[in-house]
Amino acid sequence: MRRMQLIEVLDQTWFPRSLRDATTDTLQFILNLGNLYKPIVPRLRKAFEDASTHQVLDLCSGGGGPWTQLYRVFEEEENFPVDISLTDKYPNLGAFEHARTASQNKINFQTDPVDAKRIPAELKGFRTLFTSFHHFPPREARAILQSAVDTQQGIGIFEAARRHPLTIFFIFLLPVVALVLVPFVRPFRWSRLIWTYLVPVVPLVLLFDGLVSCIRTYSPRELRELIGGLSANAYKWDMGEEKGGLLPISITYLVGYPNPKWTDFFSRCAARPPFEPITCSRASSVLRRRGWESLP
Repeated sequence: MRRMQLIEVLDQTWFPRSLRDATTDTLQFILNLGNLYKPIVPRLRKAFEDASTHQVLDLCSGGGGPWTQLYRVFEEEENFPVDISLTDKYPNLGAFEHARTASQNKINFQTDPVDAKRIPAELKGFRTLFTSFHHFPPREARAILQSAVDTQQGIGIFEAARRHPLTIFFIFLLPVVALVLVPFVRPFRWSRLIWTYLVPVVPLVLLFDGLVSCIRTYSPRELRELIGGLSANAYKWDMGEEKGGLLPISITYLVGYPNPKWTDFFSRCAARPPFEPITCSRASSVLRRRGWESLP
């Protein structure tokens, strides 16, 4: 079954903010409870190290994203502290503030809306998207990747949703899980209880959007097709599926960042004038003729 670009309720501008926040809060609480993203930490840390950065710009953060858990893993288990900035087109400021307080200011956020398709130039850092990249059709998804390449920022995409029977089975359990767990979601809101129990919008949206997310999610092969259309000669890409966490669900991932070898290569080019403007494809052969035999 190939990916289909359907519509999710949370994408719609007409969906009330209180309902959106209640739904994203609940979804994030469930995902964090399953600890789904912990298996990708070693891979993400290696990417941070290769990209020489401790700065993270999380896009489409929803109810705070998994960084509310992962920052501790990076700091305590990996001995690699990171500075995180949460962003969203519809920022859930209550959840963001809770994340900042709970992390003792290790996690910060942007109060203004940030569209992943048009990231302000002043926002720097390794870009991460957790179970949100599927919201974008191929043209926009490719543009998001190309933007990271053009600005020489790393990017990591991680999707818990998949077009797989086991994942879809767990999606059907989401409404029941939400009914059990909503009273424990923080920050506590009476409106969340109302939209869960009196008018069960939250469980229904979780079910509908969860099923649509599975249909919309890019497979590793489709992600490979996306990066195949990029101008990214000096970028290193890694993609696949990672299993782990408390649930038997695989995380689809795509990680890209400037190739350290090529970054050093072009730094050396810039530091040795005169260097005529030539394309990346010709640079290596030209410089080899100048005696730089060790270049990639």
